Amino acid sequence: MKRLFTLILMAFAFAPAFAFYTVSGKVTDKETNEPLPGVSIMIKGTSSGTISDLDGNYSLTINDGKNTLVFTYIGYDTETITVTGKDGDKITKNVALKADSRNLEEVVVVGYGQVPRHNIFGRNAKVADAMVANYMPEPRPVQLNTEKYDSRDENEFKNAATEPVSVFSVDVDKAGYSNIRRFINNSQKPPKGSVRIEEIINYFEYNYPQPKGADPVSLNAEIAECPWNKDHQLIKIGLKAKEIDTRELPASHIVFLIDVSGSMYDDNKLPLLIRSFKLMTNNLRPQDKVSIITYAAGTDIKLTAEPCNEKGKEKIVDVLEKLRAGGYTAGGEAIQKAYRIAKENFIKGGNNRIILATDGDFNVGQSSDGELKEMVKEGAKEGVFLTVLGYGMYNLNDRMMETIADNGNGNYAYIDNISEAQKALGTELWGTLYTVAKDVKVLVDFNPAKVKSYRLVGYENRLLNNEDFNNDKKDAGDMGSGHSVTALYEIVPANSNESVPSTVQSEYVTQQTTGSDNFCTIKFRYKHPDKDESLLVERRIGKDAFTKNPSTDFKIASTAAMFGMLLNESKFINHTTYKSLLEYLKDIPSDDKGYIDELKVLVRKASDL
Repeated sequence: MKRLFTLILMAFAFAPAFAFYTVSGKVTDKETNEPLPGVSIMIKGTSSGTISDLDGNYSLTINDGKNTLVFTYIGYDTETITVTGKDGDKITKNVALKADSRNLEEVVVVGYGQVPRHNIFGRNAKVADAMVANYMPEPRPVQLNTEKYDSRDENEFKNAATEPVSVFSVDVDKAGYSNIRRFINNSQKPPKGSVRIEEIINYFEYNYPQPKGADPVSLNAEIAECPWNKDHQLIKIGLKAKEIDTRELPASHIVFLIDVSGSMYDDNKLPLLIRSFKLMTNNLRPQDKVSIITYAAGTDIKLTAEPCNEKGKEKIVDVLEKLRAGGYTAGGEAIQKAYRIAKENFIKGGNNRIILATDGDFNVGQSSDGELKEMVKEGAKEGVFLTVLGYGMYNLNDRMMETIADNGNGNYAYIDNISEAQKALGTELWGTLYTVAKDVKVLVDFNPAKVKSYRLVGYENRLLNNEDFNNDKKDAGDMGSGHSVTALYEIVPANSNESVPSTVQSEYVTQQTTGSDNFCTIKFRYKHPDKDESLLVERRIGKDAFTKNPSTDFKIASTAAMFGMLLNESKFINHTTYKSLLEYLKDIPSDDKGYIDELKVLVRKASDL
């Protein structure tokens, strides 16, 4: 018996930390053999899956053993296949879907123009032409891929002797992670600009202490060896906003601003959006109110300030379930109307917010990023904040959505599946809706006696000038109930022989150090949501912050950063590879929500791209 118990222990000790195999292939029309883009492929019994790309190709990494894949596509019969594999297997499964003639008319009326006709109708293109002539005399041209991202250059090292101060605005957006997950699950490398390292880092949960006393935000720091460069150090800065019981939160008025234009037809757009908002409605309280505005070629007010009691929720859900996609996109006019409704039903002392859900295809009317930016900034000044939810693929206007969310004192999330909707609109809902600290800025003052040079990892579009830190008129990021913010600085120690960036030294200013043993001083400013004057919190970081055994939080944050750096082909990644990153990941325990296990899968998939 003792020998058997020993053998069992040995089996567990030498078992792999995770075991997966890959299934890939092509989805086509059974009659024409044409590729089908946008087909939903789900692992039965789970919320995990992917969609086929423009050429009909798909790829899924799944747990070893026997699995059932379900292929669904509007206008086609559902197909299921069973696959069996073990760790490391690469299996090819091509699937041909049969067109369902009973659904042809519905497909044409609400969705024409979003995918090529031959991909919807197979050999029935002539039927499609006749239906389109009857229902949509001026169909919109097909757009294959018009996604828009802002380019960014990664932060360089700064000489601590001449530029010891670094200032940035906090960022709680998480769209960057779920968006790159979408690309990787579709066997595509994420485009430049979509990989925002700070959003990958902040997607994960960290075990930071709740703030004590009057301050609504706590501050902590940890310093350890940099995992991608053993000659450097890494400082992790963590902020944690106070978590408030939802029963104590003031009432909310939320305007659901929903894009129902033709481009929202796909399964991963309006149908997923409807499921997302139904989930959110279920989490609202009787004292909360919801307005619903939809927009396409025109704008339609469906509900105004409907209470979220049992009867009201039924009305909200009924409106959501009747939404259909079709027509052009007049987004600018719709946002104006949403702010008007929000102000007319403003709850003094409450949470007043617009939640814009769209693929970002603002192609008619007030559509420039600059015009929208000014509109939402003005709304934020009047107490109406803006959250943006992005859906779908091929025409996602990430650049515009991030811009207006940042300027609307809100946040931006990308919803790629119902699990992400549950996270953004369920688990983290009140952190989104209720702001506990606004205009949060962080300043790090490095001691040149301890630090030779430093660079902020990510946050490229959140950098502030030194003088902005004390300027209360300068806008910055907001933190909601329970939100955490994590930032990493890569450090070259003062005793390093490594050369540092050269800067021009003034002949009139002499740089002197104080001889302090402190590593740096961290300061942050914040405002209470209803105040215009900021408060200051600061902490000096000494030798006690150093550790040779970094915390799980440190490992998660640094792993997320390495993943982003690899995707961005960073010049600072040194000798780190996907293989070494997977080895590093083995030391991080799984969390109860499955985020770490999912990260392991994504890293493995990315290594194959």
